[in-house]
Amino acid sequence: MTTKNNNWQRETDAEGIVWLTIDLPGSSTNTLNREVLEELDGILAELEAQRPTGLVIQSAKSNFIVGADIKEFTRIETMEQARELIHRGQAVVNRLENLRCPTVALIHGFCLGGGLELALGCDYRVADDDQDTRLGLPEVRLGIHPGFGGVARLPRLVGATAAMDMMLTGRSLSARAASKIGLVDYAVPRRHLQRAARQLIKTQPPKRRAGRLSTLGDTALLRPLLARVLRKKVAARARPEHYPAPYALIDIWSEYGTDKPAVLEAEEQSVARLIVGDTARNLVRVFFLQERLKSLGDKKAFTPRRIHVIGGGVMGGDIAAWCALRGLQVTVQDRSDVHLARVMERAAKLFRKKLRKPRLIQQALDRLMPDRRGEGLAQADVVIEAIFENVEAKQNLYREIEPRMKPGALLATNTSSIPLQVLGEALSDPKRLVGLHFFNPVAKMQLVEIVTTADTNAEAATQAAAFTRHIDRLPLPVNSSPGFLVNRVLMPYLLEAVTLEAEGLAPKVIDAEALRFGMPMGPILLADTVGLDICLSVAEILSKELGVEVPARLRELVKAGRLGKKSGHGFYRYDKQGKPLGAKPGRGEYCPPDTQDRLISRLLNEALACLREGVVADADLLDAGIIFGTGFAPFRGGPMKYIEQTGREKLAAKMAELHKKYGDRFQADESWLPAPGRAE
Repeated sequence: MTTKNNNWQRETDAEGIVWLTIDLPGSSTNTLNREVLEELDGILAELEAQRPTGLVIQSAKSNFIVGADIKEFTRIETMEQARELIHRGQAVVNRLENLRCPTVALIHGFCLGGGLELALGCDYRVADDDQDTRLGLPEVRLGIHPGFGGVARLPRLVGATAAMDMMLTGRSLSARAASKIGLVDYAVPRRHLQRAARQLIKTQPPKRRAGRLSTLGDTALLRPLLARVLRKKVAARARPEHYPAPYALIDIWSEYGTDKPAVLEAEEQSVARLIVGDTARNLVRVFFLQERLKSLGDKKAFTPRRIHVIGGGVMGGDIAAWCALRGLQVTVQDRSDVHLARVMERAAKLFRKKLRKPRLIQQALDRLMPDRRGEGLAQADVVIEAIFENVEAKQNLYREIEPRMKPGALLATNTSSIPLQVLGEALSDPKRLVGLHFFNPVAKMQLVEIVTTADTNAEAATQAAAFTRHIDRLPLPVNSSPGFLVNRVLMPYLLEAVTLEAEGLAPKVIDAEALRFGMPMGPILLADTVGLDICLSVAEILSKELGVEVPARLRELVKAGRLGKKSGHGFYRYDKQGKPLGAKPGRGEYCPPDTQDRLISRLLNEALACLREGVVADADLLDAGIIFGTGFAPFRGGPMKYIEQTGREKLAAKMAELHKKYGDRFQADESWLPAPGRAE
């Protein structure tokens, strides 16, 4: 017998087992929205009376359940509304857990957040052992923590250490890793999922619980001690005033341990409080900004298979390695065998870290071919130029390669600041040139600026965005202008940090002020990481085009060969592992009270100028670009959101003070305040 609701299909087989399949109509993924939960609640109520042989929950889509419907978060205005939503989710999972028949979750693809919490309400979990299966509780990345019973159930199942690590980091696990810690009962090939479910229902083995060793940390005596350790670990990554959720999670576990009723009540109150706070609201906003960027590239519009990268430096080599990691055939060209050897060494390191299995590592290495003569150029669907920042060198290269490229191939430059109009002068068909501006380190930075001019071929721009999505990166369309968006906004911030250092402030003090604002890395360390020679090159271009002041201190360091992390010495010295020495500020070191204002005001001012000039289409895209391209404090929602929340007049007054004190580099952009007679 088969019964179909809007989101669930129920089928009872000859053995009395109910197969409950979730399949949200009109959606590529399953989420736990209000309607889905209400339907499930009604089905479970019926099953309570029917007493089936067993219940199996599965998905008709390529993923299990990716979590709660985040759109519903944006409609919550009060704690009472939040508590009602959380209480409803908890009640449904509790009802599932209390069914008087064995229950199994069949998991494939993503099983995240509320989806995993629903699976935790089942007696057993069986997961597809394919590499695409991932189980996790990533709520902390949205400024909250699990609220549908995850805090109550996960430590009881896998022990406090493993559970807290999953919830505090938001990391997801493969099926096999989940099986090792006891999160799933079996990790099997997908064709065996239903057979495994039948066997579990038939035999009803004892339900998994954390072993004795794993539960040692759950005792009332040890919890406060472990909580202290956990808070210290979290504090190394996130300040409590910026990201309160992980600290709230630790507090709940420390106080209540595995007392399920108490933890459920504390979960409800805590998540309700967090979800209406600024951090969660801004992180949810960042989530939707990310989704918007993803939507700007249509994979179906262009399917590249062969990539040719010219330039075997760090950027070119890492772009080539990333493309190979994502399954594309890649040739990388450079005049130097030494550079090509380094490309392969770095690629092998990346593949070992990301893939782990020797077979997969070797397959990725086989897709990446050193190509000193450039023989891969003629077959490439995408050609990426990533040589050093020099107009003449790039133009000479274009004259050489344009006749050898196959018809319809995409020509892209990874220039960080040179306008396309200038580079395109060397091409017979400049309309085919686009910018694909990656950021360092390529394997970590998600954003790629898609740079175009008014004359760029529309198909080329579409292909560039599609290619970016094929390699799992976020395309940001920007108009070609000096520095584009990210470098133009970032550079005044970095240069102000250099000016502060030249005035006598210790680099670690300057960086500490940026961290206090919420930046993931201080500007001095960031400049060293990017490379002071690259910073100088971009600054020189911006100085010619936009009148940006280049501090003499930056030129001095580059002339002395102190290029930053890559040379072992920039503003900081670096050990053999590339870690900065003496980067932690000591007590009592001098720090002028306006240090943070000087750094952040210049960044905000340039962001407003870029928006006014139309470098990007709107404020949301600007915020997305600066968050994903620079790491700008995500909990603040982006520069434009920060201006809105702090108040334009207040920040404009601060700019006026700094202008009076420090001169024209703090001249406020005309868009800070509305024109006379115009409403805000």
